[in-house]
Amino acid sequence: MDIRLAPMEGVTDAVHRRVHHRLFGGVEKYYIPFITPSHHQVFTTRDMRAIAPENNAGVPCIPQLLTRDAELFLWAAQQLADLGYDEVNLNTGCPSGTVTAKGRGSGALRDPEGLRAFLDAIFAASPLPVSIKTRIGFYDAAEWPALLAIFRDYPVKELTIHPRTRNEFYKGGVHEDCFQLAADAGLPLVYNGNLFSAEDCGALQTRYPDMPMMIGRGLIANPALGRQLHGGAPATGEELRHYHDALMAEYAREYPADTVHGRMREHMKYLSCCFEDSRKALKAIRKSNPGNYPAAAAMLFALPLAECPAYDPDVFAK
Repeated sequence: MDIRLAPMEGVTDAVHRRVHHRLFGGVEKYYIPFITPSHHQVFTTRDMRAIAPENNAGVPCIPQLLTRDAELFLWAAQQLADLGYDEVNLNTGCPSGTVTAKGRGSGALRDPEGLRAFLDAIFAASPLPVSIKTRIGFYDAAEWPALLAIFRDYPVKELTIHPRTRNEFYKGGVHEDCFQLAADAGLPLVYNGNLFSAEDCGALQTRYPDMPMMIGRGLIANPALGRQLHGGAPATGEELRHYHDALMAEYAREYPADTVHGRMREHMKYLSCCFEDSRKALKAIRKSNPGNYPAAAAMLFALPLAECPAYDPDVFAK
């Protein structure tokens, strides 16, 4: 199986990418959470930390850009090429209101002609192959055939499709008929959406043999998922504790205590899916401070492992 880790802002940062790749692997490509090029044509310190080759050494990474400005996209793509990257990913899928209000992310899908003009410009001059991550429309899935016709007009390296509209965010089922429409068109596709467990991924492979899949929350909740999908073993309790400790130690080398605590609480929200009856321990972690966090984390690691760990969107969306 060809497994990709989806970009998740504040979660799949350079520290996480390094630690996960070293301890679990099973992921063919890690997508760097979106970078928004500024009109001053400089990368922020935060963005440079994300894309600096030394921070991603040995990890197969693809940076993702979030912009509606072709000039800025091309500038950023050239900088990424100069840093040694061999592909750039365009985000036309982010559903965040602060992003879409500026016409970025899935906000670009509201203006098909504007999207076409933007793609004309970047595909005419990009120094790197361009892949795209998208949704199937802004308001309604009925928008998808026209949007798909636009994407088909360009040499997109890969089209990653999350088969929901922007207005659906992450709720409800996915529109499998829309993904099938793209598959029938013969495009180089990657599937994204509602892949929370090994069972979910196996069902997708039954429907679409050899289809690359981009997994987000499911892989953060079960860091061994990629390894399992390649025929490896599930995570042991000792491995999960070591993974936690390695993340925390590397964060501590780069960030102040409050930031480390915030990052670890976010990771533990997902990692709690690996354990049985974890709600009490997770509540303690959520209420913790930097001083008592280790004791709260120890409560979680004292629990028995779940037989089939998987992210549960109904529980964690609350």
